[in-house]
Amino acid sequence: MKTNGILTGKFVLLLGIGCAVMVASGTDANANPIPLPPSINLAIGDQRELGQVHSAISQGDADITQYVNFMIGLSFGGSGHVIVGPHDNLVTRSMNNFGALLGPATLALRSTGTTINLGTQGTYYLFAHYGGPGGGFAEVWYVGDLSGIISIPATGFGHSLSGWVLFTAFGGAVSDGGTTAMLLGPALGALGILCARFLMG
Repeated sequence: MKTNGILTGKFVLLLGIGCAVMVASGTDANANPIPLPPSINLAIGDQRELGQVHSAISQGDADITQYVNFMIGLSFGGSGHVIVGPHDNLVTRSMNNFGALLGPATLALRSTGTTINLGTQGTYYLFAHYGGPGGGFAEVWYVGDLSGIISIPATGFGHSLSGWVLFTAFGGAVSDGGTTAMLLGPALGALGILCARFLMG
């Protein structure tokens, strides 16, 4: 009876330790957005550029969403045409690699001005239109790992900024499953060694 009581007590203790290790591993492994200092500006064609849209004449919510989702599906350096009514819009994808892009993109916020608060809510794409109703072009940046205040150019290719749109991706923020697995594996291994020692000693 006494031996069974000791083994039961050790088992409960190990079970508690195992739960604590798994909770700690999962908490530490969450993907966190990287805040940008206020002085950081995005630029046309920079390392955060996802792609561009020429002429980007149609600027309704559905049209802009269509441009971004078409761009997400392109290969590096790829291009294609999005026809909206009588307008033929050329959508191009940059050579910048952001890993697997989440989609479909969902329009979250439209506004104007060069200063943008990305917040911390899992914004992934930033669409900025330069020009007027009769034409111009659009720049799209990937901002999935950024948060806080950023700035975008007031002009691009000779056109003034007319407005911008933030997009989220279906399902919200991305969790870093690879890091979680890397931390959880050694933790479970250590737990196994402790179990063996407690039960044998």
